[in-house]
Amino acid sequence: MIFNFKMQTFNQRIYSLLKKVPKGKVTTYKALAEAAGTRAYRAVGQAMRCNPYAPVVPCHRVVKSDGNIGGFAGSINPDSKEIKRKIGMLRKEGLEIRNKRIVDFEKVLFGF
Repeated sequence: MIFNFKMQTFNQRIYSLLKKVPKGKVTTYKALAEAAGTRAYRAVGQAMRCNPYAPVVPCHRVVKSDGNIGGFAGSINPDSKEIKRKIGMLRKEGLEIRNKRIVDFEKVLFGF
């Protein structure tokens, strides 16, 4: 999946950027939006919800700006099976999560 950045849709731009986030790191909805040249943070969340390329485009690596897990697979319920799955995926990549929050958030935050 290679896109010409200038000809991409909004979602494609976000997916291209997100593919740069390596295992063991996370980014935020805000950071993705800013890297794409916009302040449409909620639109980034919608792009994650509609991501047809998972896990190649690792939407599970996108969290809230305060280090909280955020939503996943259309769910924002912190006790849902979807959020538990996201936490499991992040833990498998070596991230520590406590109380639905990334431990040492600043250390694992990927910068664009």
